[in-house]
Amino acid sequence: MSKRTWVFFAGFALVALVAAGVLSYFADSDPDGLDSATLKGCEVVTTDAGEELTGDCIAKDARDHHLADGPLADYTVGGDDRFTGVAGVLGVLATLVVAGGLFWLLRKRPAGRENVTAGSGHDT
Repeated sequence: MSKRTWVFFAGFALVALVAAGVLSYFADSDPDGLDSATLKGCEVVTTDAGEELTGDCIAKDARDHHLADGPLADYTVGGDDRFTGVAGVLGVLATLVVAGGLFWLLRKRPAGRENVTAGSGHDT
């Protein structure tokens, strides 16, 4: 890969990390459009057991995701809203690693190279 390509990818990664780290703190804590749409027709009521939905809406039978208690749940680190930017940076890093790994695995290889798994290279 040429130096120019490396500079482009490094710049892209830097901009993505800064955007995630800084802009994450400005994210709206209110429900997004999908959450709002699924809550139409219901009312959130606070009970001794926590918040419950009353009425008739799509989200009435919704349950928490099995990773809802995970370390990066709700765009925070350990549930602490002060670390929203850290969660954003970790998410970008994870995405870059996965995407980079996939691009590396699926890259086009030069035609002259033999595939190691194709065999021993001896004619039979």
